[in-house]
Amino acid sequence: MTPAPTSRRRPRAGTVLTYLSLIAATLVVLLPLAVVLLTSLKTAEEVSEGGALSLPGDWLNFRNYATAFTDGHLLAAFGNTAFILLFSLTGTVIIGSMTAYAVDRFDFRAKKAVMALFLVATLVPAVTTQVATFQVVNGFGLVDTRWAPILLYMGTDIVSVYIFLQFIRSIPRSLDEAARLDGANAFTIYRKIIFPLLKPAVATVVIIKGITTYNDFYIPFLYLHSEDLGTISTALFRFKGPFGAHWEAISAGAILVILPTLVVFLLLQRWIYNGFAQGATK
Repeated sequence: MTPAPTSRRRPRAGTVLTYLSLIAATLVVLLPLAVVLLTSLKTAEEVSEGGALSLPGDWLNFRNYATAFTDGHLLAAFGNTAFILLFSLTGTVIIGSMTAYAVDRFDFRAKKAVMALFLVATLVPAVTTQVATFQVVNGFGLVDTRWAPILLYMGTDIVSVYIFLQFIRSIPRSLDEAARLDGANAFTIYRKIIFPLLKPAVATVVIIKGITTYNDFYIPFLYLHSEDLGTISTALFRFKGPFGAHWEAISAGAILVILPTLVVFLLLQRWIYNGFAQGATK
């Protein structure tokens, strides 16, 4: 006997809606990037005469990138951004991991109050405190220096603390007790036992905080007034002056700014997913 032919199952409505939503989300993300990429390869005449999705006449037209890189001073902007990223991420990792270590491993009277204050601080819009923050930073004479955004970014955020907390709670306390029997103090335990085991958490915090800092415009624009201290976000914003109507140069600058984060994300996406997954299951 030949087996009866199996009828194909029709896809459920939920599955169809899921794929349609994914396709729509993909188009929403990729369509603006495609417009920017096409515009960066066009001449001024092609931009003014053609549509947003019209193809460039020369796919190897990189003159706009040269204009954006040289006249936009993007090399200095990348240097300033890298300097700010290096110190702010280092401070965030050290302060955040130490805070999480103290909150998890030590019992003190204000323990719950400290975590509550961290949570309350995240609920207060940062814009409402910028006047007072600016006065404090100006009082230290740090306005128009790269240390102003560094100190503001180094302020430990609750997301970083919670990420470190989730990983520290998975580290057995028996390791601490064994180290104390060998004469190690609290800082030695943190430096030689706790922190080396936080590599996935450190990678997650560095990626999240790094992308946020890299893309931030408000703080550099508010505290870095000199053109030679501009970051990539403020340098791109200054194209509105001499390149206010030259969208091809602005688009080329945007592509140059997007490329580093895209490369970093593609290279470190495994760390991002693993860090979130491990933190969620601990």
